[in-house]
Amino acid sequence: MISCFLRIETVGFVTAPTDHRRVAISSLHTSEPPFTKILVANRGEIARRIIRTCRSMNIPSVAIYSTVDSKSPHVLEADEAICIGGPSPQESYLNVENIMEAISVSGADAVHPGYGFLSENAEFARRLSMSTKSVTFIGPSTGAIVAMGDKITSKRIAKDAGVNIIPGYDGIVNSPEEAVKISRAVGYPIMIKATSGGGGKGMRICRTDDEVKEGFVLSEAEARKFFNDGRLLIEKFIERPHHIEIQVLAGRKRLSSDGDNNEKGELEILCFPERECSIQRRNQKILEESPSTLLSIETRSEMVRQVKRLVRAVEYESTGTVEFLVDEEQNFYFLEVNTRLQVEHPVTEMLVSGYGDGVDLGKILQ
Repeated sequence: MISCFLRIETVGFVTAPTDHRRVAISSLHTSEPPFTKILVANRGEIARRIIRTCRSMNIPSVAIYSTVDSKSPHVLEADEAICIGGPSPQESYLNVENIMEAISVSGADAVHPGYGFLSENAEFARRLSMSTKSVTFIGPSTGAIVAMGDKITSKRIAKDAGVNIIPGYDGIVNSPEEAVKISRAVGYPIMIKATSGGGGKGMRICRTDDEVKEGFVLSEAEARKFFNDGRLLIEKFIERPHHIEIQVLAGRKRLSSDGDNNEKGELEILCFPERECSIQRRNQKILEESPSTLLSIETRSEMVRQVKRLVRAVEYESTGTVEFLVDEEQNFYFLEVNTRLQVEHPVTEMLVSGYGDGVDLGKILQ
């Protein structure tokens, strides 16, 4: 492994929350830097974003990079940088062993995963906590990642918490023939989905038995390729839905910082104004707007109530996003939870704060 150490000048970055949220947000983190050094397990825009926030909090940052990224901006902007492998993600940014070695070499006591790559990898988070020198995974607990990362498990938890879920079959579908039987019971149109999926992979809309048979085979193959998990579920397909997501920030205020007393208070939850991301291509979001022009005050309020019930059910502490599908009659259904900082988080920051001083969701170091 090749390592190099770089230093650059400090630049300012204003992250003060707006007045009406100041007390609630400030209670979720301490004023003193919580870590001595943070390794950013990502690249590109999100790595630069995290490095900039680390600098604003006077926390040294460590960049990791592949052999083809040695001159990338995030490498040049970090306080230290360590090469972790070859050009492909599997050789570098998804290579847990090399990243663990980089953590050890750098002496970092926390890791921020950004989004993508290992950001929702529960095993990576578990490895950090079990390392010789316990390293903090900046994000939700391993249990929360596991619970919300699997679509079947998360649907069951949401249902038990009193959250509206999409009608469908919440078990594993094992064959095309079983898929047809379940689809008929649910009622066409249906959607086949990979249980560990995301980004539109492993998804097929089906309106006939023949489409279900073909869709099952294609979705299973895609799910194995992209997620190494071929399990599928079947849900009712909501026609002409609006895709609504609610940014969540949750944490517990520490009651005492004396000695070994780590007692924490009640879970505090902030739900920011929703983002609507209904304009998509191939199940990938293209445009986001906020607030949604569809939601009534009553629907929005009930969605927030259900989000808070779900967050408390899994004792979720960190930033996260709860996603829903909403039909034209204001019926809404739980879709999934992204247990990480989302690509779209600047939309929320700009909405709440404008383009000046405001909320920095990247500054929430759990």
